[in-house]
Amino acid sequence: MTTQPRTMLPYRRLVEIDYDSLDFNPDVTEPPSDAMEQNLELYEIQSLLHAHITGFGRRSDIFLDRETNICYDTGNLNLRIAPDFYLAFGVDAGAIRPRKLYIIDEVGKPPDWALEVASESTAQNDVHYKTSLYAGIGVSEYWRFDPTGGRYHGEPLTGLRLEDGQYRPVELTTEPDGVLKGYSPVLELSLCWDQGWPRLYNPSTGAYLENWREATARADAAEAEARRLREELRRQR
Repeated sequence: MTTQPRTMLPYRRLVEIDYDSLDFNPDVTEPPSDAMEQNLELYEIQSLLHAHITGFGRRSDIFLDRETNICYDTGNLNLRIAPDFYLAFGVDAGAIRPRKLYIIDEVGKPPDWALEVASESTAQNDVHYKTSLYAGIGVSEYWRFDPTGGRYHGEPLTGLRLEDGQYRPVELTTEPDGVLKGYSPVLELSLCWDQGWPRLYNPSTGAYLENWREATARADAAEAEARRLREELRRQR
């Protein structure tokens, strides 16, 4: 986990939610027709953020969610946007989830960070409509990740940081091994495009954050070494 604890904003319930009157079901996310095209990358990003940002959900002051609705007009909860991922720091995560909606006025702030993973059906919205809307509601950073290398978004990786109400591009660098990196001040990490695969890099340690495959391999290696030591001890006895 890299982010420091922050003062938690109090959650204020401002409206009674008549879920039956909504023109969408907050309990159901309808996947796009080409969801399989991005699912592996989505799972990888979710596991990295869940492990390294929220501490597997132990951080009560950080809200992370995927493909759920942000409502930006308390007077009309049908006005909403659902990022592939979004994060909010310094909020009461436990109070948000039972509402089934991220209502900005109730939470006390918009999300700090949002990310969209490209697919053919969503790409144009990601690049145009969502960019404008996220800036308008005050999302501090907006990132786009295109596993195809730019066929859908135009670029493999895009980072946008809100300054004076407008998004400014985050500087990206390409490492000698071809990995594309961009530093996110919100996450205190660099987002990486590695041959179409998402990774997170910690500049302070000079190392990539461990993903679930690496964690599994490390655990398997530790278990094999423990078995070897037990067998060696058995032979000595």
